[in-house]
Amino acid sequence: MNTIHNSPLTNRVKIGACEVGGNDFCLIAGPCSLESLEHFQNVAHRVKSLGAVALRGGMFKLRTSPESFQGLGKEAYSIARQVKQEVQLPFISEVTDPRHIGDMLDLVDAFQVGSRNMYNYSLLKELGSTDKPILLKRGFSALIKEWLLAADYIVKGGNDQVILCERGIRSFETATRNTFDINAVSYIKRYSSFPIVADPSHGTGDSRLVVDVALAAVAAGCDGLLIEVHPNPSQALSDGFQALDYAALEDLTTQLNLLLPVFGKRLGDR
Repeated sequence: MNTIHNSPLTNRVKIGACEVGGNDFCLIAGPCSLESLEHFQNVAHRVKSLGAVALRGGMFKLRTSPESFQGLGKEAYSIARQVKQEVQLPFISEVTDPRHIGDMLDLVDAFQVGSRNMYNYSLLKELGSTDKPILLKRGFSALIKEWLLAADYIVKGGNDQVILCERGIRSFETATRNTFDINAVSYIKRYSSFPIVADPSHGTGDSRLVVDVALAAVAAGCDGLLIEVHPNPSQALSDGFQALDYAALEDLTTQLNLLLPVFGKRLGDR
């Protein structure tokens, strides 16, 4: 596929005050899963103080093992609503079932479609009928062409506010959880009109590698980062091994403030 991909009507998508795809660089940070009101309050206030312009947090989690923590589900709605109001940041959360869209519509500022659901065309079609930005993660075995066609399902439904998210792909390599495809970031910027953010948390599955890969994604041209953060990663109910603690997030934002001006970008205004 060597032709320019021009499905969306715009290559800039607003999430709150941050314009993904413009000169703003959007740092989206928060826990893999909401665990309690106190937990989400703690994380939200801290990531905002360290430069995040949007909150991430899972309420419903699709897990490989049915024994793993599946998220708080609808119990998380009131927690997210309260914390969002307190910190005054836009909130991004994964939708896993078309039946949840209506309940989440007035709560989230952007819907996230996880890797497992990139091929869920019924879900994509439903999201195409909303007016919310959609953060579409690449399937862990998806070709770039398939990823772009999945985005087209949303656009064809009438919603051109699509942001792609590179989150690593499955390869023969087992040293890391996934293989972060730095090529994909550059390819999307050159051959597509969709903005793209990078998820080095899932892309590596190793908190010690997240900052390095995040900075590499910046150099490749990404428009933002999706970062998992937890006050005590070893105690996280899901994916603690890839979450940054507050000190590591502060290190990342310090380095972003040094690197982004080289590429004519800045951390987005809050």
